[in-house]
Amino acid sequence: MKKARLSYLFAVLITMVLGYSSRSFASVLPAFVAEHFGDALWAGMIYFGFRFVWVARRLSIAVVASLIFSFAIETSQLYQADWIQAIRSHPLGALVLGNGFLALDLVRYSAGIVVAWFIDSCILNKLVRKNHNDIS
Repeated sequence: MKKARLSYLFAVLITMVLGYSSRSFASVLPAFVAEHFGDALWAGMIYFGFRFVWVARRLSIAVVASLIFSFAIETSQLYQADWIQAIRSHPLGALVLGNGFLALDLVRYSAGIVVAWFIDSCILNKLVRKNHNDIS
């Protein structure tokens, strides 16, 4: 279990670096990448975070939880009370809660979660199971 969690923690960190880089280096990236990949990577990070927490559960649980979480965060952007806007005005608050509802973000999140699930099912989960079987 420890190796599995480390694999997912590593996936979270790599996804965070890629997501931050997609924003920081947007001016030198293709427009499509700069415009869409940050949100997709954010959702992928959420997926890997759920896998870190629920490493022994089915992949589909992480997919559903990630979609619910991501859609809830995006939908919460419709709420514009002063106190939550103050949180969103802080860089960390903006990273977590976002600013302004955009329906296209739901598509970006879905794509990011599907890609993360694909990476997980084709690489990470097989690696985790292989390590688990080697120990048994």
